[in-house]
Amino acid sequence: MKVLVPVKRVIDYNVKVRVKADQSGVDLANVKMSMNPFDEIAVEEAVRLKEKGKATEVVVVSIGPQQASETIRTALAMGADRGILVKSDGAVEPLAVAKILKAIVDAEQPQLVITGKQAIDDDANQVGQMLAALLGWPQGTFAHALELGDDTAKITREIDGGLQMVEVKLPAVMTTDLRLNEPRYASLPNIMKAKKKPIEEKTPADFGVDVTPRFKVLKVAEPPKRAAGAKVASVSELLDKLKADGVI
Repeated sequence: MKVLVPVKRVIDYNVKVRVKADQSGVDLANVKMSMNPFDEIAVEEAVRLKEKGKATEVVVVSIGPQQASETIRTALAMGADRGILVKSDGAVEPLAVAKILKAIVDAEQPQLVITGKQAIDDDANQVGQMLAALLGWPQGTFAHALELGDDTAKITREIDGGLQMVEVKLPAVMTTDLRLNEPRYASLPNIMKAKKKPIEEKTPADFGVDVTPRFKVLKVAEPPKRAAGAKVASVSELLDKLKADGVI
């Protein structure tokens, strides 16, 4: 079984995001970038499937600038076999990403696509579902656990108020949630080995996909700062204050 894992290069989740002075977007200058955390979970799950003998090859795909090859190298150091970089310097919207991935799936013929449920920069939560629709494949989103059979996959999903188990026929698309697993740290020997693993470079034009943006960001602003709290002496005083502020 071949497993395909898309990964995205995003601002590191430990970094405080800064808005540009003209509010045209997020400032990416001299900012630490890393793999999207949900995609990191997807890579870990694919590598675990390979270690269990369920998968024979793990292929990682990233769509972005040349620096996205570093994100692919991270996935290769975790245990993936090879990478595909689709070079695009501008922003690529979810539908275009899904179309590129569909073309790659058609060429690679994986039996399972595992992707993060969303990227932490745009929080779109769209690519996995769009890809499944374009392929006509079943999907299991927000995966909490995965159990592979011969030609089926049992996916436990995180839903409001509990868990739901679904069974889908392979090939299928799965998106990962936070509690699916704990991604490993790449060891130094594996980091060195990853430098020798192949990364194939492509462009969106190679797949016949137009990545011209279909919408324009008008303004990006930081959320308003939270006002300082106040202490009250009693419940009645609290209720009076809430009534005065129009909360209740």
